[in-house]
Amino acid sequence: MKHTPIKLGPLALLLAVICICLTTLSLLNYSTAKADERLAEKFAETVALRYELEREGQELLSAVAAHGPDEGWEKAEDGTLWRVLEKDGAMLRIGLSGDASGGYTVVNWTQEKEWEPDTHIANLWTGN
Repeated sequence: MKHTPIKLGPLALLLAVICICLTTLSLLNYSTAKADERLAEKFAETVALRYELEREGQELLSAVAAHGPDEGWEKAEDGTLWRVLEKDGAMLRIGLSGDASGGYTVVNWTQEKEWEPDTHIANLWTGN
């Protein structure tokens, strides 16, 4: 019997290209998943901070409803009482206005956070 040799050159080249492509795609997938994880953790921290401020604000309103406003409230010219709760750069602004029945009405409930732009740009040529 005569054996004919099988030429594996083109097949080996094709398999090498496929392996390189799959490796590249898996590395891209991994880096995207890590970036998504970091973003999700940052979002979870932000949401937890907002809910913590909301809880503190609700407790403060409960105390006002039970005992009236304490000395921490600032009174504006129009009679509105203002209080700012702050935690880790986030703020909750609460505004209360007295009503005819002797109670208070919430006229403002705003959450804010100072935005600080990222000014650090890595590996950028400064022109020097």
